[in-house]
Formats: sequence, structure tokens, C-alpha cells
Amino acid sequence: MLTSQRMNNLHPYVPGEQPKDRDYIKLNANENPYPPSPNVTEAVLKFIKAHPEKLGLYPDPDSLELHAAIADMLNQTGGVLCRAKVNGSKVEPAPEDKIPFKVTPDMVYTGNGSDEVLSFVFYAFFDSSKKFVMPEFTYSFYPVYAGFYNIPTDTVPLKSDWSLDTDEMLVRASKNAGGIIFANPNAPTGLALTREQVRSMLKKASPDEIFIVDEAYVDFGGESCIPLLAEFKNLVIVRTFSKSLCGAGQRLGYIVSSPELVNIVTTVKNSVNHFPIDAVAQVSGKEACKNAAYYVECSKKVAKERDLFYDFLIENGFYAIKSSTNFIFAKKNGISGEDLYKGIKKEGILIRHFNTPGIEDFVRITIGTESQMNELKKAFLKVL
Repeated sequence: MLTSQRMNNLHPYVPGEQPKDRDYIKLNANENPYPPSPNVTEAVLKFIKAHPEKLGLYPDPDSLELHAAIADMLNQTGGVLCRAKVNGSKVEPAPEDKIPFKVTPDMVYTGNGSDEVLSFVFYAFFDSSKKFVMPEFTYSFYPVYAGFYNIPTDTVPLKSDWSLDTDEMLVRASKNAGGIIFANPNAPTGLALTREQVRSMLKKASPDEIFIVDEAYVDFGGESCIPLLAEFKNLVIVRTFSKSLCGAGQRLGYIVSSPELVNIVTTVKNSVNHFPIDAVAQVSGKEACKNAAYYVECSKKVAKERDLFYDFLIENGFYAIKSSTNFIFAKKNGISGEDLYKGIKKEGILIRHFNTPGIEDFVRITIGTESQMNELKKAFLKVL
């Protein structure tokens, strides 16, 4: 055979449907329904026009200015946009989100979306000789990377209310000595642990084992664990521009951790691709961070529409999980998840259905604009 055994064992991630045959309302990939700040578009166009020669040159391999901008944004917002306070162009964190220390640029690492960042984190901190612990239902790229790097996993079932079984995760982690990863808020359920719950886990976990919290959705209502970095040196926090910063097309993700762990991930990056963030993405990322007030307002609008749609689902007989994200996980007796997905698609709207045993009756609904959600409500009522 021409392929390696590693290749034969791969089970690729399946992304949300990206149709080309018609113009759907896309509520299936947890993208942000709002465009980036106009300042981002202006900055990118200005950069290309003023410095076309830079498109022919390698960018800053360490993205130093971008790291400084991310650190500044986190200090301004506390790492949770939907609760931050806006006063003109200035942003202040909600009191409960204020970080008790200053995030510095050397605590930040950036990559091509959080998926690439996660790949390097898996390579850097998980070992093929030890099982790492993750929830049974969580971001489905985790088992993909486990397979890619030949890392054994120990998956812990969720509780009956779909929350993480943190006690069992800690028991398994102690047994395996291979580390822990989970999304907080979790996907696809939308449920979040509080910062104190995560702190309790970290206190009980071994300080010699990596503890990874994926905060892709935290800006829509969770509690960031960045403040815990002052206490725990084994903590790595993964974040992204794709959701709350309206930048899925920018492909920017990052981690926040101790400078020591950031340097370890940087070593992995430099062994794969010394220039991961292109020049235009660095410009757009820096400008997005400078316009935090815009993204605070976008996150607040998404959170408002999410809560309104949750109420709509409950009023119409759905079982829906109260979400801290930009999506809702729901099901309804009498109609399968697949049939609901197909019926809504016929109405010109895409939502997500998973064929995974255990959650096959659910659909995952990304929150769109007010007008998009009104169209989705009409579609739901028609299909039902």
C-alpha cells in the first residue's frame, strides 16, 4: 500500500455544511452573524494599498504586535465580552470578570484558528503512552487529534442533565496521569462550569499534569478561567477569533497561559511552520482587538437573541438546554433530529444535526441576527 498505517487510521473532522447550491440562512456552524468591525476592513484595505510589497515578504513569525493587542483586549474586557461595560470607545470588564493581574504579551500564543492551536497543544502536552481525559460529548476535533497523534483517550460520560461529570474526570485523570481537556462552555451542549468549579478541579488535579480549558464560546456568557493562571502553572486556555470576534474567515486562534507553556507551544510551531499567521490576518487581528467595544455590542445582541429563542423553544414544547454560548442544543418528542434538520433546510435555513449515538435526537442551532431568528421561528412552526 502507498499510504501509512497512520493515514489508514485517520477519522477526519466533519465541519458544518457549507452549501453551494443555494443561498441559505446559515445557522449551522456557530459563526457570528455580524461582520467584523468596519475599522478592521478599513485597516486591511489600507495595509494592502499602502504596503503591497509586504504581501511578497514573510510576516513577523512571532506576531508580537498581535500578541500585545490580544493581551490589551483581555485586560480591558476581562475575557468575557457580553458582560463588559462600554462607555464610548472605552471598555471595562464586569466586576466579576476583572483579571487580578495584567495579561502580558508573553502569555499569548497565536495560530491559524484555534484548531491549529489545539493541534500544537495536543502535540506538546499529551503523550502516546498515557490516556488523557475528555468528556464523551464535547468538541469533536479532540478525538480527531488524538487519532492523528496516536494518543489514547479516556472519555467520561456526561451527567443526566448534560453537565460535565467533574468528579469522575478527576478520578480518571488521577488514574491515567495524562491530563484533561474540555470546552467551557461545552459544545454541543452549551453548558458552562463556573470559575470556582474549575478552580476546585485544578486544586484536586495533579500540578504535574496539563489542564486545558477551551474557551471558544466564553464571551457569550461563561466565566473565563484566565484569572486562575495566577494560581495554576499547568493551566492552558484556548480561545478564538472565530466566534465572538466575528472572524471565522480570518483563521486566528490563541492560547493564554504561563510564558513557560507558551514557549513550549511556540517550539512546536517552529518545528512545523515558522510563519503561521499571515500579514493580513495579523493586521485584521490587531485592529479587531483595538475595537473591543464593537464586539462587546455584537456579543450582547447574540446573547439576547439566544435567550429569546430559548424561550420560544420551551413555549413550543422543546427540550432545550440553557446555553451560555452562541448556540442552543434542543430536541422535541415526536420528530427526530434528522427530520427536523431536513424540514428546516427545506425552508432555506441550515441548522446542525449529529448522527452521533446518544445525541442523534438533538439539533444544534447557531444564533443569528434578530431577522434571521424570526425567520427560523416561522420555519420551526411550519415544520412542526
